[in-house]
Amino acid sequence: MDSYKTGIFSEFFACAFLILHGFRILHQRYTTGRNTGRAEIDIIAKRGKLIIFVEVKKRKDVMTAWGAITPAQQRRLRLAAETYLLQRRWTGDARFDVIIVHGRHIDWTKNAF
Repeated sequence: MDSYKTGIFSEFFACAFLILHGFRILHQRYTTGRNTGRAEIDIIAKRGKLIIFVEVKKRKDVMTAWGAITPAQQRRLRLAAETYLLQRRWTGDARFDVIIVHGRHIDWTKNAF
């Protein structure tokens, strides 16, 4: 399986995991616009008055996955999330989570950055 298909499967797996934890998936692969320098948010999900922005990484181990989330990527994700919240005039809570898929396991870190 190539890396694109692996990524799609990992995001599908992460969405199913979030649904089992009571979240409703609002968007997958959300971008604020082309050529804006902002990042693609893998998953945006909602439960009650909480919106989570989720970065999904598929790696052989957790440490390698964390190493793939750079400070520059975190900044781009924050900008994209801020744009999303402003456009929708969101007044509830929001956070960034990371879901790492390794093998058949999921490591879910809440308030990751």
